[in-house]
Amino acid sequence: MATARRLLEAEGPGAVTMRRIADEMGIRAPSLYKHYPDKRSLEAALKAEGLREFGAALSSALAKAGSPIGAIAGAYRSYALEHPHLYRLTNDDELPRDLLPPGLEESVAAPLIAVFGSRDKTRVAWALAHGLVSLELSRRFPPDADLARVWQAAVRALEAMTTKELGAARRG
Repeated sequence: MATARRLLEAEGPGAVTMRRIADEMGIRAPSLYKHYPDKRSLEAALKAEGLREFGAALSSALAKAGSPIGAIAGAYRSYALEHPHLYRLTNDDELPRDLLPPGLEESVAAPLIAVFGSRDKTRVAWALAHGLVSLELSRRFPPDADLARVWQAAVRALEAMTTKELGAARRG
């Protein structure tokens, strides 16, 4: 797993093959199948590791937060930019829920659902953050774009979404 992660971080998903991992470890590829029955299960293990780390980063940011939504956005962006290949592997392809540890996805989402108040709003926030970070990783913003301001605008929009609903609930 450590070798797969190192290859992924250094060279991207294309470098994570059973043969390449075995070569790096100085063993034969069939030996890896004792630990991972196929590439899909190896990638699922990498995705699980990414989810655990991502969840820890978000929880840590929330624990120190003055503004929970700003903290989440900052931690989301930082994690994705620091681990772009793991981020993309975890978030751009199908999530093999059948191969993930039970409850992992829910444990990562729980603090976010608490902040946003519902699964639907949490999904809106995730989609916004994922879209922004994906565009940033792909260098799709124009060179003169002030990405810090873009993220601040996203945070304000998410705060407004959350505040409006809280206000409506108090009035209702």
